[in-house]
Amino acid sequence: MFKEFRTLGPYIKRYAGFYIPGIIALLLTSGGQILIPQFIRRAIDLIATGDFRAAQILSLAGMLVGTAAGISLFRFGWRMLIQNASRRIEAELREQYFQKLLTLSSSFFGKNKTGDLMARATNDMHAVRMATSLALVAAFDGIFMTLSILILLFSRYPRLTLYTIIPLPVITILILGLGSIIGEKFRKVQEGFSNLSDHAQEVFSGIRVVKSFVKEKYFLRKFAAANDDYQLKNMELVRLWGLFFPLVAFLSGITTILLLRLGGGMVMTGDISAGDFVAVLAYLEMLIWPMLGAGFTVNLLQRGAASLKRINAVLNEKPDIATPPDAVNGSTRGDLRITRLSYTYPGTETPVLHDVSLEVPEGAILGILGRTGSGKTTLISMLPRILDPPEGTVFLNGTDVRRFDLPVLRKSFGFVPQDSFLFSMSLRDNISFGLDDKKEDIVQRVAEVSTINRDAKDFYDGFNTLVGERGITLSGGQKQRVAISRALAVEADILVFDDALSAVDTETEEKILRELLEYRKGKTSIIVSHRVSTLSTADKIIVLDNGRIIQEGTHEELMCAEGFYREIYYLQSFEVKNGIGAPGCDEPE
Repeated sequence: MFKEFRTLGPYIKRYAGFYIPGIIALLLTSGGQILIPQFIRRAIDLIATGDFRAAQILSLAGMLVGTAAGISLFRFGWRMLIQNASRRIEAELREQYFQKLLTLSSSFFGKNKTGDLMARATNDMHAVRMATSLALVAAFDGIFMTLSILILLFSRYPRLTLYTIIPLPVITILILGLGSIIGEKFRKVQEGFSNLSDHAQEVFSGIRVVKSFVKEKYFLRKFAAANDDYQLKNMELVRLWGLFFPLVAFLSGITTILLLRLGGGMVMTGDISAGDFVAVLAYLEMLIWPMLGAGFTVNLLQRGAASLKRINAVLNEKPDIATPPDAVNGSTRGDLRITRLSYTYPGTETPVLHDVSLEVPEGAILGILGRTGSGKTTLISMLPRILDPPEGTVFLNGTDVRRFDLPVLRKSFGFVPQDSFLFSMSLRDNISFGLDDKKEDIVQRVAEVSTINRDAKDFYDGFNTLVGERGITLSGGQKQRVAISRALAVEADILVFDDALSAVDTETEEKILRELLEYRKGKTSIIVSHRVSTLSTADKIIVLDNGRIIQEGTHEELMCAEGFYREIYYLQSFEVKNGIGAPGCDEPE
């Protein structure tokens, strides 16, 4: 269990300035509590003699009140110090966890659900905080009070103490026996919460689809089943934990019975005074808390260990794609060259790309056409190492992309993916997302290129309009054009369009391409599209099929050659329906 807590070692060392005075204040609080029965003992013994002055009782009462005030002050102190440290540790650990997630490759997120990752950042972090605060308090307080009380009782009343603490070893065995079971039960509770979070997150992300197919009741049933499962796992833990407290209270009650039987007789024989009897009774009742505290500590530590194990699983994850030790920070501007690139996704046997080779001079426009599943997105994902290409296959400015510093490499690309993901922020903030300074002139210029500026005029707050989570308030075409503006704004060396105009009408597409060519003059662009009209202005076009380049050339060259490109052109061309063929080439028979 404790090996998981090694992650917290540096944090605890950093906040030792909080923990050490906090623990001292805690021990002073417990010490004050141990003193109180002594004041009561002396007061009862004074009253029992019948020969006392009110001043003596008032003096003891004053000392008791002063001690109680000190206890309150020190209790406030340890709460402030230890809770402060645990909150800081929780915040820093959550930041480390989030930072780690940002370094991990897309393959990691393909294997792990968003709801589960969120549960680790919330529920599991809470359990870790409790382990670094209340569990620590219960452990120190319990050990100190147990040892202090037992030493005091054995030094004053050895025979009486020996009999009355007989049930305590049974409580210790009970605590040790239930501890590991509680940890396992709590791990299942956390997994149940992750499953519940997964269901909720998935439904909220796809709420449009859920509503359009009228599947609300179906997902409600699924959520109810996950919720019931989470409740059952919680109840299993609650029943076990609920059984623990009554058992400890029962065994502790036996100590009181033994004290009444043996201690009462000793008072009658004069072996101990009435004040001693009351003091011993108070100390035995005070021992109940350390016993309960031991169970509380074990419970919190088991929960914290189970949660830390889940968090450590992410923290110890190694990113598939990382900056090499001898990274190159040179310029990425220059020719793009791909040499005999083949790629197979991990866990599969069929290659997605086969022996792909091509060259794109700096400033040229490359068009890519191909059927769905032909490897287009895989190919362009290799360029900024979203997917890692084999060594010696992809080069920028003569340097293998695997040798570049990863942030430097990726900053050289402006990417417009198929899925136009937008953030829940204003239109302006989405467009200027990649800029360090939100320059209004750049925002307006790229909005003009993508034609989103004409739509922004109709929004209720113009460019300050919030687009909603994932851009849910915008149409597909509007989202694509915002994504285009975002990619253009960073003025990257290479711009990549992955079927980024599929939701745009032909007239708007032509306008965007015309403005784009002017805006990107002298810089490399790669355009992936299913539309021949989109690719017609490219300097070079390749056609992919089953991961292989089956055709390459300019639009005119491909139109004059039999093959997939010309077939797609005639299928998509409105002019063919009117008997008009490709310029300069014979129509196919």
